[in-house]
Amino acid sequence: MQYPISIAEMAARYRRCAVASIYDTLDKMGLPNQCLSLSIKPLTYEMRVAGPAFTVRGAREPRVGEELPQSKKFANWDIFKAMFPGCVVVINAEKEDQTGHWGEMMSYTARQHGATGVVIDGGIRDLTGLLRIPDWPVFVRYTTPIESAKRWRAEDFMIPIFMSGTLTRLVRVDPGDWIVGDADGVIVIPQDIAYETLLKVEEVERKEEGTRRDLAAGVPVEEVFARYGRM
Repeated sequence: MQYPISIAEMAARYRRCAVASIYDTLDKMGLPNQCLSLSIKPLTYEMRVAGPAFTVRGAREPRVGEELPQSKKFANWDIFKAMFPGCVVVINAEKEDQTGHWGEMMSYTARQHGATGVVIDGGIRDLTGLLRIPDWPVFVRYTTPIESAKRWRAEDFMIPIFMSGTLTRLVRVDPGDWIVGDADGVIVIPQDIAYETLLKVEEVERKEEGTRRDLAAGVPVEEVFARYGRM
């Protein structure tokens, strides 16, 4: 989808906004159920992610090698070649909750092809290695040493998927929807309102900064609330 600004600028501006402010904005716009499960957390609290979704759907799979039907969509590492600058890899592991659905080497490869982070409704391996990758935010449910081969595999990519939600059981993510995450959680913003939402959130952030500044300076709370309408 085309926006008035580049994906890189839009992502940088979203990363400067608190996910709590994004939630409040979407709530007022009639979209209160866009928060992913609160169990999906960043590996470190300072990690922030923002960008259009590159969606991946997976499933439990015990077959390997010659037993395994090969999808043409995954020939020649095509999943990585399909990634685009600024995208965020978003993986639905379909409730498989023991194995690592992503790891260090996949992260390096995805970053080579333009990805800027990963959000997984599942697990990762190689925690220490992932933390060594500069500017690579990872949001995930858990870490594990268990290999996914013989247990789980990616089935398809750049299709609509569901991720576990907080206020609803599931949240739909379409390819290109905006994903923004910080230490509070991860929000899904429908792509057709992503720029409009950004402008509204930035106004909320300006009010937040004024509120913070005035309270820190000792301005009475009644005056601050009357001035900014937020607390």
